[in-house]
Amino acid sequence: MRKEKIKMENKVKLELMSKSSNEAFARIAIAAFVAQLDPSLEEIADIKTAVSEAVTNCIIHGYEEKEGLIYITCAINNREVTIEIKDNGIGIENIDMAKEPLYTSKPELERSGMGFTIMESFMDEMKIESIVGMGTKVTMKKVIK
Repeated sequence: MRKEKIKMENKVKLELMSKSSNEAFARIAIAAFVAQLDPSLEEIADIKTAVSEAVTNCIIHGYEEKEGLIYITCAINNREVTIEIKDNGIGIENIDMAKEPLYTSKPELERSGMGFTIMESFMDEMKIESIVGMGTKVTMKKVIK
């Protein structure tokens, strides 16, 4: 049996400072890139929301509002969009706990604790990798119908 190789159709990489003013740019840039697939308004809103949550997590939790870089890669393979958002911040000690709805490590900032829950519900797949002291990478996938 021959394994079929999936052809990468397009890819973009962004590198942003961990400033809250860059969150909107990241969300809009990825939405503009994905627009080539002619997604529905709901699909593009889902992607924008998930990107916004992931970038905000890098700023608030990854770098604890200190300066650092956020790396975003978005790839389109056929009709599947893969978005990887990573930081070199403090990392997550307990990923399972961090994924719990309403859990927040920053209650003093009135965070809702719903970031990972929102990402997971708006995308088809979500994977979190993190090493304490080295950073976190969130990989999300969505098939555009």
